[in-house]
Amino acid sequence: MKLPIKANPYQHQKIAFNFALQKLEEQGCAALLMDMGLGKSLTSIAITGQLFNDKKIERVLVICPTSIIGVWLEEFKKFADFDYCIEAIIGTTMSKRKDKLKLLCHKIGLKVAIINYEATWRMEKELNIYKPDIIICDESQKIKNPSASQSKTIHRLGVKAKYKIILTGTPVQNSPMDVFSQWKFLDPNIFGLSFYAFRNHYAVMGGYYNHQILRYKNMDELTSKAHSVAYRITKEEALDLPEQIFLNRYCELEPTARKIYDTVVKESYAELMDGEITATNVLTKLMRLSQIAGGHVKDDEGRMQVISKSKLNELKDIMEDVIIDNKKKLVIFARFIPEIESIKSLAREMEIRYSYITGEIKTEERSEMCSKFQNDNNIKLFIAQIQTAGLGITLTAADTAVFYSLDFNYANYSQAIARTHRIGQKNTCTYINLIATETVDEKILKALESKQDIAKNIVDNWRDYFKKGE
Repeated sequence: MKLPIKANPYQHQKIAFNFALQKLEEQGCAALLMDMGLGKSLTSIAITGQLFNDKKIERVLVICPTSIIGVWLEEFKKFADFDYCIEAIIGTTMSKRKDKLKLLCHKIGLKVAIINYEATWRMEKELNIYKPDIIICDESQKIKNPSASQSKTIHRLGVKAKYKIILTGTPVQNSPMDVFSQWKFLDPNIFGLSFYAFRNHYAVMGGYYNHQILRYKNMDELTSKAHSVAYRITKEEALDLPEQIFLNRYCELEPTARKIYDTVVKESYAELMDGEITATNVLTKLMRLSQIAGGHVKDDEGRMQVISKSKLNELKDIMEDVIIDNKKKLVIFARFIPEIESIKSLAREMEIRYSYITGEIKTEERSEMCSKFQNDNNIKLFIAQIQTAGLGITLTAADTAVFYSLDFNYANYSQAIARTHRIGQKNTCTYINLIATETVDEKILKALESKQDIAKNIVDNWRDYFKKGE
C-alpha cells in the first residue's frame, strides 16, 4: 500500500503505519513508541490520510506540547498528500481559540485541530462539540499523572472518539506506574479504570501508611498488556544513522573568575551546612556555579556581569574552524540567556548570520527560526536555549553541535543531541562539550555521561558537587 504522503517512508515507518491501521481497526487504538527522530508525526499524518481516504474519519484532534505545535503545522504542509485543512488552536484569548475551532468545522477536507495539553481542560466543552473522530496525543508522557486535570479531560475526550493514538519515545519516565494513565486514554479495558488497583497489582507497597512503592511485580504481564496495542522501535533498530563523536574542550577560568568561583563554592557549602538540605536549595546554588563557569555573575544590584571569556574564546576557535574554514553550519546549545547574548554578540562580531530560539521567543515563531537555518545557506549558525530546543525541531543542516553549558536534566541533553542526529542526517555527528576545569561543569558532565538526572540524587550526594573538579 502506498502511503498518502509526499515522501519515501523508511521501512520502520511503513511497519508502524500498517500496525497502527490494523490495531485501530481491531481495537480502536494504537501506541507508537518511537524514539526521537524516527518520524512519529509523519507516520501519524499518513495514518490520518489513509483513514480519511477510506472515509472513516473527518475530524482529527492532535494534542501536543506547545513547543511542537509549529512542527505539526510544518509537517502537514510538507508531507500530507490528501485534502486537509489545519488550524492551531492558539491565541491570546480563549474567545479567539474557540472561534478558530468553530471556523475549522466548516472547512473542506480532513479537518485537523492542533491544541496544547494545558488548553484541553479549558476547552473541553468546545472540543466535545468539535467531535474528533481520532485523537492523537503526541509526547503522551504528558498525561502520565492520572489525577491531573488535563489527563482527566483527555480521558473523557477519548471515550467519545472512534480512534485514539499515543506517540512517545519515553512512555515510562519515572516508574512503570506512568503506563496507567496513557493506556487508560487508549483503552480502559487494558489496565482497568482504577489506578490504585493497577498500582497494587504491579507494585509492592510499604513504608509510611503503606504509600511507598518498595518494588515492582508482574512486570512481564504489564509489558505484554502494554505491547498488545503498541509498536516499539528504537533508533538503533530502525536506522543506519551516522556515527556520533563526543568531544570535551576544556577551558581555564581567568584568575579573577576563579577567585569568584571558589568564594561562591565556600559560601554555598557553608550555607547548606547551616540550613535545610533540599533539592531546590542545592540546585539553585549549583545553577549559580554553572553561570560563573560560563563566564557570568550577578553584581550587588542583580545585574549580570561578564567575568570570564574563557569559553567564548574557545567557541570562537570552533566557529572559525567549522563555519569559516570548512564552510559548514553549526549549532550551539546554551542554558542561560546571558550566555546566548554573548554568543550572539560574538557571531555579529565575526559577521556570521544566525537564527536563535530561547524561552522568550513565541512558540509559533520557533519553527520559522529553525526553517531559516535548515533552508537558508546564508544562515550558518543556530543558537538554542537547551530547555526550549528539546522537542520537535530538526537541525540536520548541521552535523556539529556545541554545548556551551550543560543542563542538569539528562532528557534535555539527549533531546538536544537528537536535533541533529535524526532522519535526514547523512554525516557523522560531532558534539563538543565546553567544560570549565575544576568547576561544577565536570560533575554535571560525569552525571550526564552516566545518563543521570542530577536532581534525583542531589540531596544525598550534594557535597560531591561542591568539591573542586577531579
